[in-house]
Amino acid sequence: MNESGAGWNFLSNFAYVLVCLADKPDARLRDVADRVGITERTALRLITELEAADILERIKEGRRNRYVINAHAPLRHPLESHCTVGELLAAILEEPATQSPHGGVQASNEAP
Repeated sequence: MNESGAGWNFLSNFAYVLVCLADKPDARLRDVADRVGITERTALRLITELEAADILERIKEGRRNRYVINAHAPLRHPLESHCTVGELLAAILEEPATQSPHGGVQASNEAP
């Protein structure tokens, strides 16, 4: 992932920042930026916007920050507003799904 616009991704950088912070709530801004493939300045802007939308809370602990995600916040686009931030993160952070022989999707730890 990079900011040059080369290629495309299914999710936005907002989602990638949330995934990083859900995985490691005390991650440094630099580490989040590196994992997402964006600049620290962009990571800070995304975090600030997520805070303004009440999706993320930044808690100062000494010289570090810890981030708390509001898992009950609804996703913002009308096509996905029936889902919450927590449901999105759970789907991304769980084991990947695999295609079943019958054409549906199943969790990879289930028998086909």
